[in-house]
Amino acid sequence: MKFLDIAKVYIASGAGGNGCSSFRREKFIEYGGPNGGNGGRGGDVWAEAVDNLNTLIDYRYQQHLTARSGQHGMGREMTGANGDDAVLRVPVGTEIYEEDGETLICDLAETGQRVMLLEGGNGGFGNAHFKSSTNQAPRRANPGQPAEMKTIILKLKLIADAGLIGRPNAGKSTFLARVSAARPKIADYPFTTLTPQLGVVRVDATDFVLADLPGLIEGAHEGAGLGDRFLGHAERCGAILHLVDGTQSQIVAAYKTIRDELEAYGHGLSDKPEILALNKIDAIPKALIARKRAALEKASGRPVFLLSGVSGEGVSGVLRKLADEVEKRRAEKRHGPKPALAWSP
Repeated sequence: MKFLDIAKVYIASGAGGNGCSSFRREKFIEYGGPNGGNGGRGGDVWAEAVDNLNTLIDYRYQQHLTARSGQHGMGREMTGANGDDAVLRVPVGTEIYEEDGETLICDLAETGQRVMLLEGGNGGFGNAHFKSSTNQAPRRANPGQPAEMKTIILKLKLIADAGLIGRPNAGKSTFLARVSAARPKIADYPFTTLTPQLGVVRVDATDFVLADLPGLIEGAHEGAGLGDRFLGHAERCGAILHLVDGTQSQIVAAYKTIRDELEAYGHGLSDKPEILALNKIDAIPKALIARKRAALEKASGRPVFLLSGVSGEGVSGVLRKLADEVEKRRAEKRHGPKPALAWSP
């Protein structure tokens, strides 16, 4: 199945049915009176998060979604049937925006969450509704309320606990295949990963979802390579694992390139907890490993893990560190961030 994470959809609610103006006409009944029924209510448009979808590909081919209109009222005080609702079923983690792409309508982050996007029109009153002791033969009937229409933007942001970032060919897909049951495409050319890949990782008693994102190059925020729009899938991550290819000569420049792209993208990605790891140490002479590690630690100002996605060396230590960061994020969601300690003399 192809991956699609942004879609534009035209939606419309149902119009209300018109009220009916009619009078009772039966033999031997001299004063039948008004008996026009009310119109039915138009259908609403809802958005619902479901757990059996993982892409917005359905809305590449179904770009119009319209609820049914209510039926008109009829004689004998028969009320028109209500129109059926239209339900926009989307993957968990979908954000819905107005047509400008910036005004957020809702964020469907939990399975089963439902939000009304458009309300159907009310049905009009028939003339039977207006009869009274002083108006015994009303000829008035109201039309139904018109439908509402708008264009919305769907943006899918994958629900993952941790994200894998780095330059192309940094070994991200190999690492994901090593630590989970996911089977991403692995090859010796850049941009092997064209769409985000998810894998479930188990470390001791902790399970978490790891997302492998396509590689970034210099100028990705300006559209170079695959661009940086896939970084949106890391916005929900609690931690980021930054893999640096240890076999390249300019490891510090590679690290700074990714950091610059995160800063340019914004949305708080550069402030997320980052675990930095030097990958492919199985292909580096042992005399150079310590030197490259020291250079990377000096440039980043943080400890650097050593690992090999091919041989598995050092992978367990990185996973435990990731699991710790994920557990911290989950604890904050359950209990909220720890309050700052009050100063006292």
